[in-house]
Amino acid sequence: MARRKLIAGNWKMNGDLAALAELDAIAAAAIAAPGVDVAVAVPATLIAPAHARVPGLAIGAEDVHAADKGAHTGCISAAMAREAGASFTIVGHSERRADNHETDADVKAKAEAAHRGGITAILCVGETLDQRDAGDAEEVVTAQLAASLPDGAAAEWLSIAYEPVWAIGTGRTPTVADVAAMHGAIRAKLRAIVGAEADAMRLLYGGSVTPDNAAELLGAGDVDGALVGGASLTAAKFVPIIEAAAKLGE
Repeated sequence: MARRKLIAGNWKMNGDLAALAELDAIAAAAIAAPGVDVAVAVPATLIAPAHARVPGLAIGAEDVHAADKGAHTGCISAAMAREAGASFTIVGHSERRADNHETDADVKAKAEAAHRGGITAILCVGETLDQRDAGDAEEVVTAQLAASLPDGAAAEWLSIAYEPVWAIGTGRTPTVADVAAMHGAIRAKLRAIVGAEADAMRLLYGGSVTPDNAAELLGAGDVDGALVGGASLTAAKFVPIIEAAAKLGE
């Protein structure tokens, strides 16, 4: 099944109002690549001004709370994010799982909350260095996926991003074969859980995607796009990734 490429940026705790100027060229690149979906998740303070600046570009929240409302100081709900201009959110990012001690159950609840709140979700999974070196990578990631997958998961509102946590700051880099193998395992697990719907669901690669490696990674089996961190902060680095995805679709 042919799936549209999705190139999503994640600014993390970076950016200010001045940084939104980068979105102009990113939005222009998205228009020039009609066969590719382009999205950028920005800090909560920037959602509304980003949406106002580039209304044609999908702007997202970097996280949402599992509850629709309540006594959760400092958090935002999916409905709040949508009202501010977000059309999607990221849930289960490795940094949230590690730094904020989020469990698979937490991630599942957040994905379900996103759907209730009317926005789509990118659900992240990945394994640590110890888990990969022990030979447990695929088992760990597919178990994490199964436990984090929201009820009623469907391609129209959910994508999966694979983050090789073991490659962060270690100097080790996944090969294209590593990425293709893991994405294939994720796809197989999805089929076992949601059936034919799995073939329509997009699987993104969330490792260090750069202009230099984008074409090779995006051309790997079962890789339907990328979740891009640091390279999404500037148009100079993000636009070539969008262009690489567009060329693959020609």
